[in-house]
Amino acid sequence: MATLASVVALTAWKLALESIKRMRRADFDIDIGQAYFDFVCEFLAFLTHAADRVAYARLSPEQRVEFTTALVKRLAEHVEESSETLLGPGESERCRRQFLDVFNRSGEGYSEFGYDADGEGPDFGFRRYFGACLREILPQKDQLWVIDQAMDIEAPDAVEALHKTMKGLFAPPGEDRPRRSREGVSGD
Repeated sequence: MATLASVVALTAWKLALESIKRMRRADFDIDIGQAYFDFVCEFLAFLTHAADRVAYARLSPEQRVEFTTALVKRLAEHVEESSETLLGPGESERCRRQFLDVFNRSGEGYSEFGYDADGEGPDFGFRRYFGACLREILPQKDQLWVIDQAMDIEAPDAVEALHKTMKGLFAPPGEDRPRRSREGVSGD
């Protein structure tokens, strides 16, 4: 489970950074520093709760706990490792704690909403809650539009990529997985 969680953590980290790039191109003010860090934490918390819902549908209760715990720990390490770049030296432990606090706080909110792990992913309320969390950390000029951006663009794109990764990782043994064609590979 720890290995699977590490793969999902890396995917989530990349998805959070891609989302920031898109948001900045859309003229949202997410500058390097605290705003950037806060956005990353909220985005990672959203993806972690989404991954936990998929794990709930695919794993035994014991495996799910092991997977989600390992995922949260690995993401906290990513946050800690990046804290110096985002906020300067001496912030790593505070950053780690902040991510864990965001994850724990948001769990109660996300638990109120549905999630279809085999289809559409997060329901309207789940995505709207994500947008509301982002709204709280962005400047006032961006607060009006961030919920639409989060619900219509950021959440669907990220969830689609997350589901694709997790489907490959959690495929039952013996299930045919798509393989790349070996045509044209030298050495055959």
